[in-house]
Amino acid sequence: GAAASSDGRVHLAARVRAAPEKGAANEALIALIADAIGVPKRAVSIAAGATSRLKTVRVAGDPEKLVEAARLLGR
Repeated sequence: GAAASSDGRVHLAARVRAAPEKGAANEALIALIADAIGVPKRAVSIAAGATSRLKTVRVAGDPEKLVEAARLLGR
């Protein structure tokens, strides 16, 4: 769902069980996002923040469908 950081910016919050070792948590996050949006894992990548708690994620696909999926995730 949606969450706000201390500076007021809104972002999607996600939790994964994988440990942040050797990229396992990032891979789990990519799988989680791909499944939630309905795109293949290869369409999702970490664009920035690979070693940070806050990440920028890039999702390839039909923009209209992706916007709708992101809106639904933010609920």
